[in-house]
Amino acid sequence: MTVLTQTGASDVDRRLARRLSWWQRANKATVVMAAVTLAVFLVFAVASSTFLTFGNLSNLATQVAPVLIVAVAMTFVITAGQIDLSVGSTIAFVSAVCAQLLLAGWDSSLVLLAGVLLGAGWGLVNGWFTAYAGIPAFIVTLATLSVIRGIALLTTEGFSVPIDSSTFFAELGSARWLGFSSSAWIALLVVVVGLITLHRTRFGQYVIGIGSAEESVRRAGVNVRRVKMAALMLSGLAAGIAGILVAARLGSGSANSAQGFELTVIAAVVLGGTNLFGGRGTVVGTLIGAVLITVIANGLTLIGVSPFLTPIITGAVLLVVIWVNLRSTGVVHALRKLTGRS
Repeated sequence: MTVLTQTGASDVDRRLARRLSWWQRANKATVVMAAVTLAVFLVFAVASSTFLTFGNLSNLATQVAPVLIVAVAMTFVITAGQIDLSVGSTIAFVSAVCAQLLLAGWDSSLVLLAGVLLGAGWGLVNGWFTAYAGIPAFIVTLATLSVIRGIALLTTEGFSVPIDSSTFFAELGSARWLGFSSSAWIALLVVVVGLITLHRTRFGQYVIGIGSAEESVRRAGVNVRRVKMAALMLSGLAAGIAGILVAARLGSGSANSAQGFELTVIAAVVLGGTNLFGGRGTVVGTLIGAVLITVIANGLTLIGVSPFLTPIITGAVLLVVIWVNLRSTGVVHALRKLTGRS
């Protein structure tokens, strides 16, 4: 009877959703960020003649790929009301370990598998302590952030480990198709899979439900702890993939890589319109947020801004953008009034 009732309610919700226009159903924060991103594109296109060249756009796609891959997984984590601060350290760990395994003579296919499994393994560690031991995700991942990078530094003694350019692993970093790197295509695939999973699968609906009304989801018979652990495992797995791609592109593995990466990822997710406190997530918004952050850094470099000023300007711009994001409803309402739309 409960299943029938829930199914009936779900059908009603779908019918009501169909009656709403696209504008009414749209995430207003995501719409505003899309407009901001377009405006930033136009500013840099005018300021630099090389910004809109195919070569630079291809480079942009490669630069945004690791951030985007991890940010899609982080969208699930944050939507579920959790956080993962250890993704940067996981990238560094996987990058360093993969380089060491290649140096020890492992086949590239085994190293690729090991990198993905190591990332997912650290995600499971975070998930177990968070979901089953009852420790807040912020505390767990803050601790593992230090532990994971510490192990990587211990095993490499702080030195970068070179990767033989003749291996398939290294070729993955230089491979291109239709002018775009393998990293960019993998990131695109991750976005598509993430979009379908969040909005078209039961797991995605559970993630959204846990972030907005965890107790209700639990009473409906859902194993909430398992879903939370799975979300954090996905975050670790994505960081493992990003670590592989970073090592392959740079031709070396370093325990010092991806410093502050987690802050960039979280900023991309929140900028796109995902609620930092859970219950609302958008993969399309995450894509927009990741592109915006990468475009700002790339554009400032092209127009010759000092590398010492770049982080200051980037941070200031992001602060303004987040301020606009938080007031997106009011901004959209004002624009609608100006254009005469009710």
